[in-house]
Amino acid sequence: MNENSESEIPKIQASAIPERLSGSRLDHAACELYAEYSRTVLKKCIDGHTLRLNGAAAKPSTKVKSGDKIELKVPQEPNGHQKILPQKVDFELIAENRDFIVVNKPPGVVVHPGAGNPDRTLLNGIINEFPELQYIPRGGLIHRIDKNTSGLLLIARNTQSYALLSRILQKRAISRIYLAIVNGVMVSGGSVEANIRRDNIIRTRMKVSDSGRYAKTNFRILKKYRAHTLLEVQLETGRTHQIRVHMASIGHPILGDTTYGARPHMPKNPTTSLRETVSAFSRQALHATRLEFTFPERGKEWSFISHLPSDLNTLLAALDIDAEKPHS
Repeated sequence: MNENSESEIPKIQASAIPERLSGSRLDHAACELYAEYSRTVLKKCIDGHTLRLNGAAAKPSTKVKSGDKIELKVPQEPNGHQKILPQKVDFELIAENRDFIVVNKPPGVVVHPGAGNPDRTLLNGIINEFPELQYIPRGGLIHRIDKNTSGLLLIARNTQSYALLSRILQKRAISRIYLAIVNGVMVSGGSVEANIRRDNIIRTRMKVSDSGRYAKTNFRILKKYRAHTLLEVQLETGRTHQIRVHMASIGHPILGDTTYGARPHMPKNPTTSLRETVSAFSRQALHATRLEFTFPERGKEWSFISHLPSDLNTLLAALDIDAEKPHS
């Protein structure tokens, strides 16, 4: 049997609600338990009664409790009904083997087709190079990063490795490390533990809310500048815009992230280079720099590093020059 055949996707998947998801909505719990499928696919399954709670149809908003049983019959169509058009899109291939590939996404490129971005995405480019990914849920994508975030992404090459990697991501066993430059001089490293959900008014934004999904971000200081801080950030969960929302929530938005309140932020008497570089920086200063995980079937530990893109190197150079110059 071809290793990429649709028939290898399990027809029925059953899961029990763990204690940590007790009290969650059914649709939110399903996204946690079946991370290998998109929210859109899972909602269609709930609405179409192919995702059932304790043997019966249920609404997406139904609250679940520990020990409840979910049974999912997954639609047997490639990529959750969506054909991805192969297109030439630039990206850097970091690693490739029979189980997965690792790519380096440039800033300004959307990861996956969606509303407002039907094509010319990273996934269009990846499927152009690896056509077999067309028949894997989400095109093999194990996780995503924002359009204006650069860095590493992990993609499974067959349905078996997709299920395995999705499972270890769900168990928070894939280490995802970012470098971020934030506004303000931070005193110390730490963690932000705050639930996140979509903003009711501005639907393209997320926000901290007790009614959101659990999220935790760890960070440590790599270097302090006169009005900024370079951080190493590690995700424990993977909510949409998580790092951006969490850092903004503690008063240190990521430099360039106007969506979450970051305005050009300058020290007193900045160098001309710093003023011009910060003012012209047109994206969030965030880069997915390292991926680490153990592939379950082989037991081998993998670690991948992506160096900073040119725009972030230029920004750091301007910050360094400003920090080293004598100021009155």
